[in-house]
Amino acid sequence: MEKNNYQGALQHPIGSGFNATSTATEVIKGIDLSGKIAIVTGGNTGIGLETTKVLAGAGATVIVPARNIEKAKKNLEGLPGIEIEAMDLTRPESIDAFAEKFLDSGRALHLLINNAGIMWVPLQRDSRGIESQLATNYLGQYQLVAKLWPALKKANGARVVNVSSYGHQMASFDFEDPNFEHREYQTLLGYGQSKTASNLFALELDNRAKSYNVRAYSLHPGSIAGTELARDADMELFREMGFLDEHGNMRPEILASLKTIPQGAATTVWCATSRLLNNIGGVYCEDGDIAELDLGNFGTDNGLGTRGVQAYSLDESNAKKLWDLSREMTGISFEDI
Repeated sequence: MEKNNYQGALQHPIGSGFNATSTATEVIKGIDLSGKIAIVTGGNTGIGLETTKVLAGAGATVIVPARNIEKAKKNLEGLPGIEIEAMDLTRPESIDAFAEKFLDSGRALHLLINNAGIMWVPLQRDSRGIESQLATNYLGQYQLVAKLWPALKKANGARVVNVSSYGHQMASFDFEDPNFEHREYQTLLGYGQSKTASNLFALELDNRAKSYNVRAYSLHPGSIAGTELARDADMELFREMGFLDEHGNMRPEILASLKTIPQGAATTVWCATSRLLNNIGGVYCEDGDIAELDLGNFGTDNGLGTRGVQAYSLDESNAKKLWDLSREMTGISFEDI
């Protein structure tokens, strides 16, 4: 029987040959995606845009759901094999409408890249009262995968890739108060919890879905220069964390540790396409390989960022508990898993 990754049982690098400096173009070399359909959320900016370009360049048809259609058209102009559709991860009805339209097309879905996310935001809640980072970074993923599940099964060889973050190490999942109703809100705790949830989701989804030939992965793309993720950031918080000097400029050692956007998209593309993962799923990856299990050394440096995955985000009990809570919070169940 195929092994699962509960408790990090499979969290060992497998010698992919790639590292922190590898680019998305390098990791996909020699892979033909002709005839494959991919969906990339957040696929019109930052590492999502690079992911879209590289997958399309390998022959895939790439569907990019976007809140701002005009911005997406501008950023994706001239790229072959791209379809742009409306979707807002903060609005459950928008996710349903996007998924329904895709299912109505009758196509199989080979790659679902859950790339979109938010960070550094103040306390905000969606229409259901759910904290915005949890709603966008995780529950939106859960709903989209659940709604597209028939198309993923139809592919007979699909992958779901959750772009998580080393930031999951900032917080485990608080099952007692996930929406910060009874505890003080800290934006990085909210972010960390949402990314821990994304890891747990990939873990549990893979274990349930592999019998349908659907595999799931989560990953840390690295700390990356030039994305829009910090657009809502409080600069004072950056100073407190030591990212900025007394003049408000990024410290040289921080700048030197950042990946480029092509490097930042590499692990996403590797998880989506590497043949080395054909019989492995539910793992958390970084730097173009499976990550090591981190036993608590938050801040360990690899030259271009931080590395490792916390055991609590690969815990079987947590994963199953979150699956049930997600169903309860969204009112959505998968058809048959």
